[in-house]
Amino acid sequence: MTFFKMKFFGSVAAVAGFVSASMYMTAAEGSGSSERIARFHKAQPADPSKVVSVDACVKCHAAEIGVWKKTPHSLAFEELHRLPEAKQIAEKMGIQSIKYDNRCVACHYTQKMDQGQPLAISGVSCESCHGAAKDWVDTHHQYGDGATRLTESEAHREQRVSTAIAAGMRNPENVYLIAQSCYRCHTVQDEALVNVGGHNAGSMDFEFVSWSQGTLRHNFVRSDGKLNEPSTKDRLRIMFVSGMMAELEACLRATAAATEATNYGINAAKRTARAAARLQSVAAKVDNLQIKQAVEVYSKVKLRLGNGAQLTAAADIIARLGVEFAANSDGGSLQVLDPFVPKNDRWK
Repeated sequence: MTFFKMKFFGSVAAVAGFVSASMYMTAAEGSGSSERIARFHKAQPADPSKVVSVDACVKCHAAEIGVWKKTPHSLAFEELHRLPEAKQIAEKMGIQSIKYDNRCVACHYTQKMDQGQPLAISGVSCESCHGAAKDWVDTHHQYGDGATRLTESEAHREQRVSTAIAAGMRNPENVYLIAQSCYRCHTVQDEALVNVGGHNAGSMDFEFVSWSQGTLRHNFVRSDGKLNEPSTKDRLRIMFVSGMMAELEACLRATAAATEATNYGINAAKRTARAAARLQSVAAKVDNLQIKQAVEVYSKVKLRLGNGAQLTAAADIIARLGVEFAANSDGGSLQVLDPFVPKNDRWK
């Protein structure tokens, strides 16, 4: 059955056929960023066995950590489990400890292995968004013989970033990887948590630019820790579109997880359709291959129960296209979107 009345076409075969076409176009373009595109990783909770903690980041990123400590992401560690709403959800779900239940930890805490057991060590932290760092942290801060972050050669930097991403880092060099991390949690993909626990179905007003450029912004790298610089107009444009594509990906995954047409499933499908409509509007304004391909992928799926394989396949393709879009776009060709990109008076 369908979640609500909308006209959709296509089949699993049609989506599978588009996978081949999309992969061919990616390989054929042969851009300088092709290695990073090919090594895309789906956003997932940080693996406790690979978490190194904030302590491993602070030496080079003290200013960023200083900002983080004042954010709701960090404060959740001491505050979330005390909230009446959180306690009510936990009771309905039969959760004994919010800090140690996988459902809660997946989006609200960072765990690290301690004597063979996962231990909650912080709220939403560096590795929640950038990936558990054990496999890439050493590569991340190796700038070359005698070089620093400011004197590193461009060629070495490209190789370093590429290697770290291949090892699991969600580096902001590709803003789509960060948008994925945001939408993984701000789009709830757990049917029982919503239908039984009464958890909201996600942050319905979440928008990547406005939610990342205010309180949470920690852009100190370019000034070597001195200034928390706003992103450039070109970068904000890329972020704006990347956020739309990441939302569509996450919503497709959420809809794929639905087993009944109740609160969770209906909300997921409606949000998916809304995200698709927004991206379709962008596709009509700018001439960009990845955006048009993403819209085409969506046009071939059906938002209905029992269609998880097709919806997940579409989400996987859009994820690859999103990584490719962020890697190859310079922002200049997106200038027409400036009236729609949230200005700083809307940054949260």
